[in-house]
Amino acid sequence: MNYTTEELMATVIARQVKNGETIAVGTFSPIPSTAALLARESHAPDSDVYIMGSKDWWPFSEGSMEFFNMAQKGRFDYFFLSGAQIDRKGNINLHAIGDYDKPKVRLPGGAGSAMLYYMVKKVVLFKTDHSAKSFVEQVDFTTSSASSPPSVHRPGGLHFVVTPLAILVRNEDSGLLELYSVHPGHTAEEVQANTGFELPLFEGFAGSTEPPSEDELKLLRGPVRENVAKIYPAFAKKAFGA
Repeated sequence: MNYTTEELMATVIARQVKNGETIAVGTFSPIPSTAALLARESHAPDSDVYIMGSKDWWPFSEGSMEFFNMAQKGRFDYFFLSGAQIDRKGNINLHAIGDYDKPKVRLPGGAGSAMLYYMVKKVVLFKTDHSAKSFVEQVDFTTSSASSPPSVHRPGGLHFVVTPLAILVRNEDSGLLELYSVHPGHTAEEVQANTGFELPLFEGFAGSTEPPSEDELKLLRGPVRENVAKIYPAFAKKAFGA
């Protein structure tokens, strides 16, 4: 491959963004940040981008209050969440592994993820690893739920899941995750072997994920890397190809 896994994942996300859509990125999210900046550079120049922890992409003067106010008003088209665990329904766990009262691992908590999962129009889940320990039948603790009763106001929800191995999407009828495409160099069998629940093929299974084009790689390794390095210097040194 002439691209890195990080470049592939960022490209997958960026391609989904339409020009004029608003992209919000939380803290410690270098891959979504890369995707947001790639989208602006490639095909969505009119899209607004907000990145927590950035001087250039953070216009708010009152901490995160204005950011969350915008989210609650439904002003964000995209946001990105992850979790120590993601289950077959798309629920995420950022609280505890094992019993909540006596956990094996105590995690940092969800911050605003519960609200953001409900209020942002399209939420992308991402993981930098894909294993049966991280993709589980049922999360040990539901920090943020992928589904809610019809009576609950929920303008947003899960758009797709991207990992180093594949893209997963939610079957709207069953409410369960299914395999949409497999990244080059991997197989559907490998993805299933590293997933802790049955992962059927999506009805519109796309086969192999389209890798980054030469034009996309030029942008990633040029202006995108330059901007990302201001926010995540260590990530920028290792995540981009030559």
